[in-house]
Parts: sequence; C-alpha cells; structure tokens
Amino acid sequence: MARSWHLRLAEKVLFDFDVEQLKTLLTTEKFDNELRRQALALRRKFYGNRIFVRGLIEFTNHCKNNCYYCGLRRDNRNLQRYRLTNEEILTCCREGYGLGFRTFVLQGGEDPYFSDEVLVPLVAAIRKEFPDVAITLSVGERSRASYQALYDAGADRYLLRHETADAKHYRMLHPADQRLANRIRCLNDLKEIGYTVGSGFMVGSPGQTTAMLVEDLRFLQKLQPGMIGIGPFLSHRDTPFGNEKNGNLQLTLRLIAILRIMFPCALIPATTALATLAENGRELGMEYGANVLMPNLTPECQRSKYSLYDNKVTTGIEAAGQLAALKQRMSAAGWEIVVDRGDPVSY
Repeated sequence: MARSWHLRLAEKVLFDFDVEQLKTLLTTEKFDNELRRQALALRRKFYGNRIFVRGLIEFTNHCKNNCYYCGLRRDNRNLQRYRLTNEEILTCCREGYGLGFRTFVLQGGEDPYFSDEVLVPLVAAIRKEFPDVAITLSVGERSRASYQALYDAGADRYLLRHETADAKHYRMLHPADQRLANRIRCLNDLKEIGYTVGSGFMVGSPGQTTAMLVEDLRFLQKLQPGMIGIGPFLSHRDTPFGNEKNGNLQLTLRLIAILRIMFPCALIPATTALATLAENGRELGMEYGANVLMPNLTPECQRSKYSLYDNKVTTGIEAAGQLAALKQRMSAAGWEIVVDRGDPVSY
C-alpha cells in the first residue's frame, strides 16, 4: 500500500486506485493527511493557487419532481415558491459581470414553466450580451433535443449530479417515476453534444454504503466529467428524510482529495453544503483539492427560498456582493481568486 502513494506527477498516467484500496481509503483516517498532501500537490501542479468563482443564479424553486431528500420537492407545501423573470436573470448577470464573474451558473428545480420556448431565448440573450462568459446550466433531466437547442443558443457547461450509481440506492432516494438509467442517458447525451459536463453525488445519503461510494467513483471514471461536485447529505425538515443524520464532513473532504488524485484536471467546487457543516468549510475544501467557489447572485429577497436543505448558508461571503471579502479571506489562506472563465485544463 505504501508504494502506491508515490504519484509521479510528471508522468501521463497517474495512480489508479483499485476497489480494495478505495474501500480502505474511504474507511480509514490514517491516510487522510497523505491524501490531502497529494491532492494539494496535483491541484497546484495543474491550477497553481488559483480559485475560480462562478456566479450562481438560483432562478426557480419550482420542481415537478418529488425526490425524498430535497426541500424543493413537489409535495413540500411549506415552501414559498418563486420564479425569476428573464429580465431579472439578466440583471443578475449584469451585476455579476460588474463584480468580475466570468461564469454564470443558472440553477433551478425541474420547472415545466422553463420550457425551451422560455429558456433558449434567455440563454441566447446572455450569450449575446456577454460573449466572453461561460454559461452553465443546472436544470435537470431534459430531452436530447432540448440539450442541443440550449447548447446551440450558447450554453457551455451542464451540471447534473448522478446522485448515486447504484440502481437500488437510486430507488431509495427517488420515486419510481425517476430512473437512474434516464439520468445516465442525459449525462451521455450532454457529453456527446459537446458540453463540459459536471456530475457528482451526495456523501452520507440514507442507505449509502462504502461499496456504493466506490461504485460512484468507478462511474465517474467511465464518464470522465470536466466538473465533479460532491457534498455532504444535509436533511430538510419537510422531506421524508427530515430526521436522517447529516453526512460526515471528514469523509466528504477525504473524497474530494481522492477525486483530485483520480481526476487531476477536474473542476471541483467547495460547496455551500461544506460551509453549512463548518464555518471554514470552503477553506477545508481547498486544502483537500477543490478549486471552485460559487457565490450567490440570486436576489437577496429570494435567496433563502431556494431551500435544498435546512440551515443553508445564504449570507456573508456566500453572497456574490461580498466578493471582495471572499477574496481577502481566501488570500489569507494562500489562495488567489481570479477573474477567468475557469475552463478545465487539458491533461
């Protein structure tokens, strides 16, 4: 096992963990410092000390789905729903561009209102007004034709977590009308069309086992996404999983490090969920290999309504308007926030 740790950073082929090694790493704390050291070395090799920021616009909290873990689920009657208009979304982009953001992430529930007739012209308008930005969409499962139309309108990237690569576990987290096979179909369609694709999973979701986490890592190896987003499972009181235990911070950090070693060129965010579990969660994510932050551009009056889980952080340096404070805080930790699209480097 010890010899495996000596990653030869100058070589084209990096160490590929086998199943038993992954199980050991996921369940043993004694390797954490070495994982962190190796992940940090790879992150610095390919990205230096740069941190890429994305302006997150959570433009609708309506959702047709009924996922058992998500506060936006259709049957949550306690959530005050909202939709931003196209002009409000463009205003968020203008404010973000002025602050220095060169990537916008449009994220929402699977809201039938935002059909192609509504969303395609919006993407085209953003592309026309801001030709030098990257446009990232995170709006769930759609048809291949829809993905193609949005790509043709100017979208560059698409975030769609697979959540779990185990079909039985997927059925534990979602109603019967949602299928893992369709989620995988969507991811494959997005890659074939030409998007930079992001996927990922929750850490510590109800029913998850170490073997399932290994399966998630193997699935990502097949998919080879340009972006990988993971975060701890966090419960929401108005869901069937409202009384479930939250995911583990250290296991999430361990997985970020493993992912950095397995995917040295991937864009890996330190998520809001990390900052919800620990006040210094962003900095910890960076120390374990993350290189992306997503401050929130959503209008402040709506921000708390995008309630994926309880106690979600929406203020302070989580807000895009506090970018200067975020830069100062990251600089003090040794990182440099850059004005850049932040495309993944080629290996």
